[in-house]
Amino acid sequence: MFKPLRSAVVLGAGVMGTQIAAHLANAGLKVYLLDLAAAEGNNKNAIVEAAFKKAIKQTPPILFTEKTARRIILGNFDDDFYRVGEVDWAIEAVVENMAIKQQLMAHLQTEIGKETIVSTNTSGLSIREMVAGCSQSFRSRFLGTHFFNPPRYLKLLEIIPTPDTDKEVIERLKWFGRIHLGKGIVIAKDTPNFIANRIGVFITMLGLRGWLEEGYSIEEIDLLTGTIAGRPKSATFRTADLVGLDTLVYVLENLYAALTQDESREIFQVPQILHQLLEQGALGAKTGRGFYKKEKGQILSLNRETLAYEPAKPLDLGDIKAIAKLERLEDRLRALYRDTGRAGAFFRQSTLEMLGYSVRCIPEITDSPIEIDRAIRWGFGWQVGPFEIWDILGFETVLADLKDSKIQIPGWVEKMSYEGSMSFYYEDRVYQPTTSKYIAIATPEDEISLTAVKSNPQRILWQNSETALLDLGDEVVLFEFRSKGNTLSFKVLEGLREVLDLLEASDFRGMVIGNEGNNFSAGANLLEMGNLARSGDTEAIANLITQFQGLLDRIHYFPKPIVAAVHKRALAGGCEFVMACPHVVAEAETYIGLVEMAVGLIPGAGGITRMVARAAERAATESPDRILPFLQSAFETIAMAKVSSSAYEGVELGFLAPETKIVINGDRRLYVAKQEVIHLDRAGYLPPPERNAIMVLGSPARATLNHAAYIMFEAGYASEYDRYLADRLAYVMTGGDLSAPTLVSEKYLLELEAKTFLPLLGQQKTQERIAHMLQTKKPLRN
Repeated sequence: MFKPLRSAVVLGAGVMGTQIAAHLANAGLKVYLLDLAAAEGNNKNAIVEAAFKKAIKQTPPILFTEKTARRIILGNFDDDFYRVGEVDWAIEAVVENMAIKQQLMAHLQTEIGKETIVSTNTSGLSIREMVAGCSQSFRSRFLGTHFFNPPRYLKLLEIIPTPDTDKEVIERLKWFGRIHLGKGIVIAKDTPNFIANRIGVFITMLGLRGWLEEGYSIEEIDLLTGTIAGRPKSATFRTADLVGLDTLVYVLENLYAALTQDESREIFQVPQILHQLLEQGALGAKTGRGFYKKEKGQILSLNRETLAYEPAKPLDLGDIKAIAKLERLEDRLRALYRDTGRAGAFFRQSTLEMLGYSVRCIPEITDSPIEIDRAIRWGFGWQVGPFEIWDILGFETVLADLKDSKIQIPGWVEKMSYEGSMSFYYEDRVYQPTTSKYIAIATPEDEISLTAVKSNPQRILWQNSETALLDLGDEVVLFEFRSKGNTLSFKVLEGLREVLDLLEASDFRGMVIGNEGNNFSAGANLLEMGNLARSGDTEAIANLITQFQGLLDRIHYFPKPIVAAVHKRALAGGCEFVMACPHVVAEAETYIGLVEMAVGLIPGAGGITRMVARAAERAATESPDRILPFLQSAFETIAMAKVSSSAYEGVELGFLAPETKIVINGDRRLYVAKQEVIHLDRAGYLPPPERNAIMVLGSPARATLNHAAYIMFEAGYASEYDRYLADRLAYVMTGGDLSAPTLVSEKYLLELEAKTFLPLLGQQKTQERIAHMLQTKKPLRN
């Protein structure tokens, strides 16, 4: 165990410096953000203040909550440079100029604390050269820490040590980065642009070449290099626009100058069209135009001949829609690779060149294929990395195609084939070219992989088509639901009821509820709900709501500890599910909210009841005047279908309890949840006391809430139907027909919630909203 870092200084308030400072503050550090002193005016902090003000307005937000900004102290190099002697970690993030960075390092070593770790966020300059003139003591605490933009959201942190870097410094930053910054750590060699950008920019240039030389349109390239291939939907050209074309040109120029011995050097030559775009001020998203431009609501793309922006032309990629419909990524990749049309020609050739370049970069940039795969997955958001793709397509198939295409491959790949090693990954091991052997993939002890758990049939204790009960060991089980979108379908509710019965009758300590899907839960299955509503079977709907409420109530008061392990989206019924769990471990990147209003409903499974109870608890008094502001805040949160931008904001909005355990590294949440079950069991578990006296405020408060809805309507922020729904919401939140503040039971509010929810399903406008959401994945304002 290492001593946590508690303070840091970030030198340079550019795009990366401000965001690194923000993410360190997210992790709880006290952060000094410094930049040059303003040359003019009386405010020497003018430069850093302007940069920070701009940064905190970014979307998506760089801070977990607005209050997090209070941990960041702004300053300038003239007055505040001495702070580097007071902190645990100093990060250099000034302009990418070697001479300037060397000057800064020379200054740093005269002021730095004796135990302060120093790192540079350079994206590709030589780490060793940067401190060549510094003392041995300074060099022993110095290394590269390359964050990816945006640091809050991209998992990759490349750590680049020099031969002089103390091993304890490396291990401490690896530990701190993984645990407290939520990073996936890759150790890179001190080579131009390290691992991710070296391979990633090569791949980007394959896309540009397809556009400039092979006749593919921007839209065709982006389709073939987007979600269909397991990559982000921003694909090639949208990603370039987001990163900035000026940044892309800088990286290309650095690579071309540095890689004099690289056999693929020419691909890094900056195309003339990029120079032209920069001259015109078309830098990408930051200037509103790059490869794409949005004009009058229409997305236009660049014509490579005229440099004019034009509407997209029809795609000429054959039956690409059939491939896109394949559910499994492995099947889509194989289908693209085998396709005999234009889609397959581009995908096959670009994939072969990517794989050829990746193997040729070993051992120059790293010794292991897994480090390249992790760098591309974590830094560029791919679902699988280059070597994982090779294994999916077939080792011998790709090797033969590389040879046929006359793409150079190193001897170690030929040796693999000769020795009968037919994949880069084998079970839980990865091939190591330096030893010609498979080595075990190290898995942190504080991470649990459900895929690994399910690989052992004996650990699957029970399952149906959409749920499973898994044995996590140490007498702890996990309830996994894996319906489409992780919705709370009829089958999931059936599974939950069965699992609770099994758990209660067993000797297990308790249960974790979690999964490894893209989101925790998108809420109720709208298709099932919509079908029920259209059938007019009100009795079946009423039974469903009562059943769901009963299951969530049972979870809340279960005699054994139940801990929800939440990540990403937990919406509508998914949010109610989480709120019902008495104990929650949440990934910091949890986006939670009661969004039923978007489909013409109000929460019906306890979400309103629990928000009302928490409003009264927050007020810490039964005085109606003191409770009302908290109740009004909760009303606006639900009525506006607010979704938290982080787990911390989820606590502020009342969706998560103040005692929620929040982990920045989402890969640890299942482990932490399991440990919480064990801790609660060992402490002698008692379920929460029943809420039998919740203060509701009656008709006077209802009038106040309805007035707030009226103001929203008059301002144009709500439709007439939104206002009607808000009235129904206010009716429940204030206790129904009660004329004055009254203490009521939880059961009373739950019944009122269900009773008010049911008629809404039969409303035409609600059914229109549900149908529109199912068809378009977007809310309808009607």
